[in-house]
Amino acid sequence: MTRKLRCSAVALGVAVALVLAGCSGSDSSTTASTGANGLEKTTIKVGAIPIPDSVSLYIAVNKGYFKQEGLTVEPVVITGGAAAMPQLLSGALDATLQNYVSGLVAVSKGQKIKLVAEASQGAPNTFNIMVPKDSPIKTVADLKGKTVAVNTLGNIATLAVETQLKVAGLTKDDVKYKEVAFPEMGNALNTGLADAAWMVEPFITSTQSTLGFRKLADTMTGQTENFPISGWSVTEEWAQKYPKTLAAFQRAVAKALKDVSTDRKELETALPTYTKIDAKTASVITPLSYPTELTANRLQKVADLLLEYKYITSPIDVKSVIIPAPAAG
Repeated sequence: MTRKLRCSAVALGVAVALVLAGCSGSDSSTTASTGANGLEKTTIKVGAIPIPDSVSLYIAVNKGYFKQEGLTVEPVVITGGAAAMPQLLSGALDATLQNYVSGLVAVSKGQKIKLVAEASQGAPNTFNIMVPKDSPIKTVADLKGKTVAVNTLGNIATLAVETQLKVAGLTKDDVKYKEVAFPEMGNALNTGLADAAWMVEPFITSTQSTLGFRKLADTMTGQTENFPISGWSVTEEWAQKYPKTLAAFQRAVAKALKDVSTDRKELETALPTYTKIDAKTASVITPLSYPTELTANRLQKVADLLLEYKYITSPIDVKSVIIPAPAAG
């Protein structure tokens, strides 16, 4: 790359960064003729949820990993991967965070989605069924006939709960599910709207410390031990149209994942920059796991569970859904 071209790319990145917060119509159609490193696009919009799962994107932004690739990334706040799907399919988003259950269910329905990078993996005590401190519910078996709050019906929350119900000799028909946003789950339990709630961090820690809630079960055990939770996805058409841009995105995310997987301080520093988690809370929450490589062997576990619990009706070979990251170097 010539010095002139490199300087042009840096200037473009700086200019876009200055207007990022207030500009919703930034030019995301820059072509290879002006793109650094021959990228088909130098500015992309990426859907992200303000929770720990998205941390690799923000580390890559904050530490300049995307800029090093000649790429400017504009994070766009979404409520969830399933909700972001229409934006991804329409091209309003170039890529998005996607929990693997949502992504693979979409694939089973014929959506041409490709998974391109890891985001998060379950770890002990990161996805727990919680109950009020004075609840008569002492074991998962006691949930029979009770109402469990989940953030989304028919998704990763209900799947995780159902794996624990199975161990206790129950099925999904033995409980009722109530859809409740994570920030409202504490109130839902306190008011009796639900008897138990499937919670994630930082809500596990905050409800334990402020409301005295207790853990009924860790849903990242048994069939869901080390369960792949979420990754970054694009459409098949987008991947075919912008292969160099995709490879640049994957390389930058891989660097960020390596950082956060080896140093907890990276997580603690990044979380307050894009979530409502303050520095004190970030220092005490139980962290997710952040795998550095997206592999078919790990992800096949999700597809197989979806088939077993009838979230999908036919098997999925996840090798056909993954676009591996380019080799380092």
